[in-house]
Amino acid sequence: MQTSLLTMPRDAWRLARPYFVSEERWPARIKLAAIVVLNLAMVGMDVVLNFWNRAFYNSLQDKDWGSFIDLLLTWQSGEKGFLPGFTGIAFLYIGVAVYRTYLNQWLQIEWRTWMTKQLTADWLADRAYYRIAMASSSEAGDTNDNPDQRISEDLRDYVASTLTLSLDFLSTVVTLFSFLFILWGLSGPVTLLGVTIPGFMVWAALAYAVVGTWLTHLVGRKLVNLSFRQQRVEADFRFSLMRLRENIEGVALYGGEEREAKGLHRMFTAIRDNWWRIMQRTKFLNALVAGYGQISAIFPIVVAAPRYFAGTLDLGGLTQTAGAFGSVQGAMSWFVTTYRELANYRATIDRLLLFRDAIDAARSSKDGVKEAEAAGVDFRIDGLNIRLPDGRVLLETDSLVLHRGRSVAFTGRSGSGKSTLFRALAGIWPFGTGSVQPGIGTKLFLPQRPYFPLGTLREVVSYPSSPTAYDDATIKTALAQVHLGELAEELGHTDNWAQRLSGGEQQRLALARALLLKPDWLFMDEATSALDSDTETAMLNVLKAELPATTMISITHRNSVAARQDVRMVLENGVLAG
Repeated sequence: MQTSLLTMPRDAWRLARPYFVSEERWPARIKLAAIVVLNLAMVGMDVVLNFWNRAFYNSLQDKDWGSFIDLLLTWQSGEKGFLPGFTGIAFLYIGVAVYRTYLNQWLQIEWRTWMTKQLTADWLADRAYYRIAMASSSEAGDTNDNPDQRISEDLRDYVASTLTLSLDFLSTVVTLFSFLFILWGLSGPVTLLGVTIPGFMVWAALAYAVVGTWLTHLVGRKLVNLSFRQQRVEADFRFSLMRLRENIEGVALYGGEEREAKGLHRMFTAIRDNWWRIMQRTKFLNALVAGYGQISAIFPIVVAAPRYFAGTLDLGGLTQTAGAFGSVQGAMSWFVTTYRELANYRATIDRLLLFRDAIDAARSSKDGVKEAEAAGVDFRIDGLNIRLPDGRVLLETDSLVLHRGRSVAFTGRSGSGKSTLFRALAGIWPFGTGSVQPGIGTKLFLPQRPYFPLGTLREVVSYPSSPTAYDDATIKTALAQVHLGELAEELGHTDNWAQRLSGGEQQRLALARALLLKPDWLFMDEATSALDSDTETAMLNVLKAELPATTMISITHRNSVAARQDVRMVLENGVLAG
């Protein structure tokens, strides 16, 4: 993880550049340019207000009613130039402020939309999401956890902070140079120990800002790592709550409430402990920043007071000097006042870069079982070496051919690697080597525990096809064939189907998907294990009758299933025997 704030602009640009050179670059650049112009306009109005402030206070000191009214309502012109009235400045300021925020928010949502779409697409492409998850589960202390947080919260914070901090920094630089010359002209020379120092208050502001910046970095630099860790432990805690919600029945049946409570308490303790460390560090940082701000409010007046009391500086000049000093000192102290935001921003960038790099590594990885392009009618496996994450070999075979039209059953003892072989046949297992060359045609893989997306029953039973791929009559027929006809009238109903349906009902609903898709190859990993023997026999008969052109590959521990296949292969001690 990069913790240096010096490399932050480079890393932030690495994430931002793809958007500003993408197909949406011109609308994005135009919005950004408009926002920059409006920010510079705000700085320009601050400069005008600085001069207006001097003239206004001088009108009060001189008891000049005419100038007072002109400066409030209309304008004032004279030897020192034209000054607009406060009313005009205020209306213009409001308009610029409103549209600066409006365009900023517009660019934020467009930028975030583009980045979310791209990052999600890359995460799902080439099954990178699966490889990252498998790698994360096998490596202690992995930093590529909680992709949901990276895509939702971290992207949101990155886009908002990038615009806020970069535009604020730009305005700060322009403000610095705009008021630097004003302050130089107002402060005049000062003689100390026989040495005349021109523009004394400029140098005072610079020294004040340098000391404050150095102290702030010294106190607050540890916040970068603490902020990074806080984001992670918060995401871990949220993920644990989600897992509990998704498995409430299992927890209830086991009576595991006390165990779950202890686990959640342990995770929240990590949040509390890290937060306490952030509090301690922030306390010192806030004390420094607050003291720094309080002193800076009175410091320019104290320094300029001798000239005021000596009569060489009028009241308006004193307030203008104090205002210009505050703008210069504030600009020079930008690092001090935004240090906490910079620390959080650095942590957000690190998380996104780590996630981006993990996706790239997963997509370009040469490890794992690869899926080659289909070349013939048969399903071929070459050079297969399946390993566990710890390196232990589960299966090795030089060549294996699954012939089209001949059903196969893979059996073996529990733990022998049958389900891992199932993942290898799908071309998704990331540990090992070899290639699978699927036979020409559509394939459907049915795991032991079906996946149900959120949505209506029509969306669930049609998955992974579109909900409109099948008409209602076809779907209802498939449901009736798997003995779920009672659900036929609920196709448009949304529910948490993974919790509402029993394990057997879920597996039968997955079989309905096979009846709808009619794949050329159907791979089943204990896909009927939750069914009683009579129901299982009935379901297998339905599949055979309704899918006569489908080649079925079953991974099972039941002899009743294996006996119905044309070929039986046993996986034992890392060897397949037919």
